[in-house]
Amino acid sequence: MIKVSIIVPIYNVERYLKTCIESILNQTLTEIEIICINDGSTDSSLDILNSFSEKDKRIRIINKTNSGYGSTMNMGLSVAKGEYIGIVEPDDFIKNNMFEELYNLAEKNSADIVKSDFYYYFGENNQARKTGKISRHLASKVTNVKEYPEILKIQPSIWSAIYKKEFIEKYKIKFLETPGASYQDTSFAFKSLCLAERLYLTTNAYLYYRLDNENSSVNSHSKVFAICREFEEITDFLNANKTLKEYTNTIKLIKQYQTYFWNLKRIDSSFRNEFIDKFSDTFKEYYMNGEIDENFYKKISKKEFNSLIKNKKNYISRIQSKLDKETAKLKRRKLFSIRINPSRISIVLFGRQVVEV
Repeated sequence: MIKVSIIVPIYNVERYLKTCIESILNQTLTEIEIICINDGSTDSSLDILNSFSEKDKRIRIINKTNSGYGSTMNMGLSVAKGEYIGIVEPDDFIKNNMFEELYNLAEKNSADIVKSDFYYYFGENNQARKTGKISRHLASKVTNVKEYPEILKIQPSIWSAIYKKEFIEKYKIKFLETPGASYQDTSFAFKSLCLAERLYLTTNAYLYYRLDNENSSVNSHSKVFAICREFEEITDFLNANKTLKEYTNTIKLIKQYQTYFWNLKRIDSSFRNEFIDKFSDTFKEYYMNGEIDENFYKKISKKEFNSLIKNKKNYISRIQSKLDKETAKLKRRKLFSIRINPSRISIVLFGRQVVEV
């Protein structure tokens, strides 16, 4: 019996692939299948996979022409045979007890989803930092977004969880198949968290999420607006589920606003004005529909928001000033910072973590 099907979507990751696959093969849970889907890689990724599959029959290789992340993930979901489904990105790696512990928690609690914390991993200096994304007051119990809508504030991080296959199939949860797009975990994570009646969160961390390319800018037009398509999918989902929308919509709007602003910081400056046009038109429509309430303004500056929907020129000026301040703050943090979150405290001096408690 296969307890967990682990999907590994692969495209030109020869540099990290061996480390990733070895970490999965070393799992203490042996009743697994490893579904490696090669999405038309042009490097040596397929050769690396073939060398592993010759030694371990739990590896299933699907080799296809390039069609994008969403298509690759949906193919993995469709062929998975396990009771639960896990995801490991090929440039990340995991602790050897990850899937055994998540599976045991899922079985013990009859969970649709078990979601854990994870580590930020900096390959340049081989350092890892636990993110603290899972709040202690939400962890170690069966819950759902009806009880705690703030669960939706958790970073999507779809690869730090396992999903019951019956649950995924029951609600037909899939990824958007937008060729060449990015951020295609956003709507999948939102819908699955909304629909899970039995969700179990743990503050334990197992996966090392590589941040080597964290500061790379987005300079592809299709990728600039990919996040918008994800939130359009979420909006359609909530409009079709009115009960869910009643207690999740404000959180979704806050998350969308914050994500769009985050995207503004990452995209190439040549696309910034065009993206702000999209940003403004989208939230102006929400405002005209009466969806923006006072709870929204508890997290989003009303002055900044009004500038976005009523005076884009002024908003651009405000945002540039804000971006400049954040850049300066980031430079200071690289020299010295104290970080406190629900699960850890760390001190960073001259870019190196010197204390963690």
